[in-house]
Amino acid sequence: MAYCKTCGFQMDDSATFCPQCGTPVAQQVEGSPGQAPPPHQHQHQHHAPPPPPAFMNTPDSTGQFTQEDINANKAMGVLSYLGILVLIPLFAAKESKFARFHANQGLILLILYGILMVFRILLGAIWRVRYFYVSIAHPGVTWLTLLLSLPLLALSIIGIVNVVNGRAKELPVVGKFKLIK
Repeated sequence: MAYCKTCGFQMDDSATFCPQCGTPVAQQVEGSPGQAPPPHQHQHQHHAPPPPPAFMNTPDSTGQFTQEDINANKAMGVLSYLGILVLIPLFAAKESKFARFHANQGLILLILYGILMVFRILLGAIWRVRYFYVSIAHPGVTWLTLLLSLPLLALSIIGIVNVVNGRAKELPVVGKFKLIK
């Protein structure tokens, strides 16, 4: 039995590639049999994580804010992504550019949630079901709006993670819109 010179994996003598690491056997330098690494000694190769999808590659403007501003207004930034609580940083942290950056993105998400709820109400009014003596929105309307709200929830989580990490990075898709100067 032969051992791979790269990872130490025990392989058949007729193998052309190492089944563990894929190194061609022909490229391996022959050495004395005593120099082969033991079969339990593996060298782990570290691979870089795959690059993020293109839509996640958004501009990062963290360098435009001071570290003091970022540290002092992280809580306000988190509030920006919690629905109507976006009003707190809008009025309480008017001087903070970092809080206003995240309040802008949170306000866009709040408007999108509002549009989604208007859509739900309209669709529910059109597509109603009689349940005993009460007319209610069809369960499909609820499921549809729930599925449509999941990307908004994901964007809110991304925004909160950015705030906690002290980054002023635009949200994918909606971050390019500016409502607050």
